[in-house]
Amino acid sequence: MKIAVASEGKTIAQHFGYCQNFNIYHIEEGEVTKVESVENPGHKPGFLPQFLHDMGVGVIVSGGMGARAVEIFNENGIEVVIGISGNSASAVESYLAGELESTGTICDHHSS
Repeated sequence: MKIAVASEGKTIAQHFGYCQNFNIYHIEEGEVTKVESVENPGHKPGFLPQFLHDMGVGVIVSGGMGARAVEIFNENGIEVVIGISGNSASAVESYLAGELESTGTICDHHSS
């Protein structure tokens, strides 16, 4: 499984589409086995959820996200965890421990 965290370096970005990078955590048997940083290829409505799906991501963690992005992730069977802040690695560890909870807060300042 892969967990992607929308980030500004190693800190969770508060807006998914405009993050600097995605920290991708490769998980095997409940443990992080590899971490890679992938530069955000650019914000285009509907593009990033498909981009991360094509990379094999099963979970996306972010501070905020638009409703359309959440919808596309859900359509692709990717779990969305939003309303999160802090260090990306700590958030992944919390997720793996079953302690990371999505607030479900949707960004409403744009339509996609």
